[in-house]
Parts: sequence; structure tokens; C-alpha cells
Amino acid sequence: MQANTILEQVRRYADEAHRDQLRKYTKEPYIVHPERVMKICLEYTEQLPVAAAALLHDVLEDTEVGPQEMKGFLKTVMHAEEASYTVKLVIELTDVYTKEAYPQWNRDTRKQKELERIQKTSPNAQTIKYADILDNCKEIVAYDISFAPKYLQECGSILRTAMRGNKELRKFAMESLAQEKDNLQKRKSRKSNL
Repeated sequence: MQANTILEQVRRYADEAHRDQLRKYTKEPYIVHPERVMKICLEYTEQLPVAAAALLHDVLEDTEVGPQEMKGFLKTVMHAEEASYTVKLVIELTDVYTKEAYPQWNRDTRKQKELERIQKTSPNAQTIKYADILDNCKEIVAYDISFAPKYLQECGSILRTAMRGNKELRKFAMESLAQEKDNLQKRKSRKSNL
């Protein structure tokens, strides 16, 4: 099966897993975000499991699908080793220190623990994380001026310390983050001048 055919089937699977979920600010079907993350990754790597994991990166975290179910599906469309590696990447990209799992911790504590965990993830998982940050930052700066400073700070910490992924993409993500900080400042100053 060709890579494009496989990725289209993975995209459909991810879309079905996210079902009725919408992007928080734009109310678009959720799949638009993983698709953009995959497209960014494909500019820097041709590895099928990386592209597939980019499409699936929020499925374990945000849906009822579990790792075994995901692997079972992937084995129907790709080689078993690629399927296993794709699931491994998705697991690496799945937050462990969530509010549900650690309700006694505040956001700063959870994000610090998550940062320490992300630093130990594989280069390919970090590459997908850079693409995820790129896509989310633009949307959050555009639609949530109050949350954006916190989010950009958290993303900056990840980009400064998770250094094992694709160097070019990391550099681009850091430049984009700086640009989004500028955009945020401009939006804030325009708002205060009204």
C-alpha cells in the first residue's frame, strides 16, 4: 500500500476517534489540527510512522481509544513494526500528568513534570511535538489573548529543553514562537488603545 493511501486511512481512523470533538476556538472538526501537524512533519521527514503518529497524536489523550486498539487498526494498513513504532510515538506524545490523573497538583506543577517527561522522549516524538506547538500557538494567540502568554511560556520551555528532534523544525518553531509573542503584544497594545 502506498504511503498516501495509508495516511488517508489513518486520517479517517483519527477523525472517527475524535468524532464529535471540535477545535476549541474555531469550532472546526478536530481532525484539522492533526492534519496540519502531519503536513508540517512531512516537510522535515518522510518517515511513515512519524506522519501517522502526527495524525494520531491526540487520540489516546482525548478519546476512548486505547493503545492495543490503535495498534490493531494500524496493523491492518501498515507493517507490524511500523504499527508498533507509530503507537510508541503516540504514547510518548500523550500527556501523563493530566488534571484528571493528578488533581492535587496545579497546572504549573503538572506542566513541569510533563516538561521533564518530554525531554526524555525520542527525537521523532519531539519533532512531532514541535509541529504541534507550531500549530497550536498560532490559534491560541489569535483567539485567546488572556491564556496565550502562559501557553507561549510553556511552549518556550519545551522548545528550549527538548532538543533531540529535527533541528530545522525546532529552529523554525522557536522563531515562530518569538513571532507569536510579538503578535500577542501588538494585539494587547491595540486592545488597550481602544
